[in-house]
Amino acid sequence: FSLGNKGKISSIRPLLGGLERGRQRMLTELQSAKKVTGAKQVTRALKNGTAHRVFLAEDADPRVTEPIALLCQEQGVPTEPVATMSALGAACGITVGSAVAAIVA
Repeated sequence: FSLGNKGKISSIRPLLGGLERGRQRMLTELQSAKKVTGAKQVTRALKNGTAHRVFLAEDADPRVTEPIALLCQEQGVPTEPVATMSALGAACGITVGSAVAAIVA
């Protein structure tokens, strides 16, 4: 699209909607999968090689999420951003927020 296009916002919306649907699909997968939550348990799963995908809350303290993101990169485990800790906690079926969660074997 061009910057001069009056319909540029409407041409971007379908793309953003697709991204949001992808995030929702990932959270739905997290709800039904075997999982662990919390920095200690996710770190343990990464080190044991049982973590298949890690979810990181975007509003969490970077001192918690950054070391886990680096470990994921080292281990070759994909990460998925989640907008809020409360959304991640809800997807995990817990009543409190979670900074990180992982789908495990």
